[in-house]
Amino acid sequence: MKKLIALLAICFVFSLSALAQHEEHGARPEVGGKANIPKRGPARVTNPIAPVENRHFDDKPGHPDAPHVDNGKQWVGHDTGPNDPHYHLDHPWEHGHFTGGFGPHHVWYLAGGGPSRFWFGGFYFSVAPYDVGFCNGWLWDSDEIIIYDDPDHVGWYLAYNVRLGVYVHVMYLGA
Repeated sequence: MKKLIALLAICFVFSLSALAQHEEHGARPEVGGKANIPKRGPARVTNPIAPVENRHFDDKPGHPDAPHVDNGKQWVGHDTGPNDPHYHLDHPWEHGHFTGGFGPHHVWYLAGGGPSRFWFGGFYFSVAPYDVGFCNGWLWDSDEIIIYDDPDHVGWYLAYNVRLGVYVHVMYLGA
């Protein structure tokens, strides 16, 4: 009888663990994962908001506090327009233009580095200084990312992390 009670107790503990994982996974099903890859990059901003320091992006409970894409459609956080001083460059495209391919048909695997310099497929990039804090949790040697054009910030691209559903502004450093 004691063995049966012990077995039931163990099963109960594992059931709770599985339930907790299910709830955690279901907390933000509209952010991240292959089902939510954006078909296209963000639209040009027509009514920009004023940029603010220490802005928060967790628009719904369970969403990341970083720029992200909801349901593969709404680019949360891409609304400051072309005059955002965080993304001003004196010499846009100084290392040339990225020609490796854009959008969901071009999924790249990070192959090393970190925010200041990372690479994939022989192409090198760096994360915008203002966005470095938004790529915490990226796996710099294995995450899948997709590059999109940034229609508002000249000289920048958007790197979307498939696993996390978040994106950051990146500068192309060359091949």
